[in-house]
Amino acid sequence: MHPRPSPIAAALYTLRDMEVDVIIMHGPSGCCFRTGRLLEDEGIRVITTAMTENDFIFGAADKLIETIQEVYEAFHPKNIGIVGTCASMIIGENMKDAAREAGVDSNIIVVETHGGYSSGDNTSGAIQALEAANEAGIISDEEVERQSLMLKKATELEKTRGMAKGEYIQPDYGDNKVKVAQVILDYINNNKKVALVLNAKKETSYLFADIMTISWTAYNPDNIPLFIANTDEDIGLPYIKSHAVEVNEKINKNADYITGGLDEYPITGDKALEILQKDNVDLAVIVGVPHAVDVAKLDAKTVALTDGPRLVKPLREMGFDYVVTELDAHSKTLGAKSIVESEFAQTIRGLME
Repeated sequence: MHPRPSPIAAALYTLRDMEVDVIIMHGPSGCCFRTGRLLEDEGIRVITTAMTENDFIFGAADKLIETIQEVYEAFHPKNIGIVGTCASMIIGENMKDAAREAGVDSNIIVVETHGGYSSGDNTSGAIQALEAANEAGIISDEEVERQSLMLKKATELEKTRGMAKGEYIQPDYGDNKVKVAQVILDYINNNKKVALVLNAKKETSYLFADIMTISWTAYNPDNIPLFIANTDEDIGLPYIKSHAVEVNEKINKNADYITGGLDEYPITGDKALEILQKDNVDLAVIVGVPHAVDVAKLDAKTVALTDGPRLVKPLREMGFDYVVTELDAHSKTLGAKSIVESEFAQTIRGLME
């Protein structure tokens, strides 16, 4: 009942992950405006065909052909992504024909999605983009299959434990950061076993991993937190792997356990839970996508750090003892190439002084 990410936005982000040079949105100039602007911070040129009311009636295939040709003349891109919108799909625009008629020497990935595609889940648009890229020869069958499975599991996770459960969820900004930060330090100072679990999604790892860049080894050398992270450097598209490499280089010590890749966050929570149970931790601080860890099965105090105010209530219902929000993680990390400051991590640092 409340707004959620759309298939159009997910298609745009997925094309970003495949490092296309230009994305053309076939629709009104205001469609997915914020997402398009943010993606330009990644160095991707986002263009629109600027459909108007007249185009809704008579069609805008010629506009799309002209836009493709103009994009080619201006940027000479190797790969162009074309993403549909509600407007272009409702009137039945044939974007593939337009791409062929444009006659440019670029790989063109046509994603025929719209805001209500399939069940309206954002992951539907991401899967469409993967399949379109496969058709264009950009990624392999195996990678499409692997990522599609992860995306379907992500949808299942959001519908069972996250903000897509169905009912309206009032935004909640969670517990006081100073209070929760002090709880973590008290556990460390009292020689309790603390685990920091990074279970983050792609580039948001740059913000959520900041808690692991704190000088824990110097703060209490006799009781250093356990590091668990989904930063496998060999899983995912090259763009995603580069995030994992950067995070692993910047954290305060090597991760004690690697649970999987940065695009495997829907399933790496299960591996993290197994490790937490085996190591008998007293406090688990789970950051990024904390609802992927079923803390009801964990005999320990738990802290969740999320970027979603609408996830606070579901996380408390799951059994988290403390929930802290880190706002605007996506906008803060788009275009980032290294660790981004986390307010919660900074709060911890302040209390250490």
